[in-house]
Amino acid sequence: MNLSNPPLRAERWRLRRRDLPLGRMPLLMGILNVTPDSFSDGGRFQHPSVAIDHGLRLVAEGADLLDIGGESTRPNSVAVDTDEELRRVMPVVSALCRQVDVPVSIDTSKALVAREALAAGAEIINDVTGLTGDPQMIDVAVESGAGVCVMHMRGNPQTMQDDPSYEDVVAEVMDYLRGRRDALVAAGISQDRIAVDPGIGFGKKTAHNLQLLSGSWRFHQLGCPVLVGHSRKGFIGKLIGNRGADRTAGTIGAALALVLQGVQILRVHDVAALRHAIALFEAAGGLLPSADP
Repeated sequence: MNLSNPPLRAERWRLRRRDLPLGRMPLLMGILNVTPDSFSDGGRFQHPSVAIDHGLRLVAEGADLLDIGGESTRPNSVAVDTDEELRRVMPVVSALCRQVDVPVSIDTSKALVAREALAAGAEIINDVTGLTGDPQMIDVAVESGAGVCVMHMRGNPQTMQDDPSYEDVVAEVMDYLRGRRDALVAAGISQDRIAVDPGIGFGKKTAHNLQLLSGSWRFHQLGCPVLVGHSRKGFIGKLIGNRGADRTAGTIGAALALVLQGVQILRVHDVAALRHAIALFEAAGGLLPSADP
């Protein structure tokens, strides 16, 4: 990475009702999984009141955004139908959109779920299929003016870890995200509404994840906000040699490397720990990118 001459970085992310300025400190997107089977916290926040309390806690800890999902996308997860996903997420989305000032994101690949969440006040569609999984999703995004997050995934959650291979994972993921950006712009979604996510852990081996993390600065070339979701993922346990270990410290270590690369949004479980680590990193002289690219 050439920090003396980095690619131009996006300066804002346009959402439905506001612009999010993107500066030298990354925004923290707090993860709220309303599922029984997510890889890290499945089952902890299934009851709406518990999930709402956790969302409020994440905001109090410093979350700049909340990402609410009702269907696990961990490897080999079981898909849920639309009615069940709506049952899980809508009480939580509706309550938190009324009670918090930060933007709420709906983590879904179903157009109807996105539409209902946006009607309740959500401002972002975070779609692991890159808005390809449901033919109506692009229409929902265009009509609503929502911000969108486009992620790279090889295959689907049931197949994505079946021996994924790449010749140059950063270049191949870049090509995919560039293609999705261009397709969405052609469909009527302005580029400043599109964030890109390299999809850590989605159809990648440990070596691929590390190459994407160390090369995340290259995704600024796409001219979109860069969002990375590496929090607590399995490659951390593999790398430290203990798959059952607490992965918070590993998540923080990777996050600091992403800060150095100017990644604008970090999707994380442990908001307070990341907020404190980044603040101390800066105070102790960490080389954070300039606010002006």
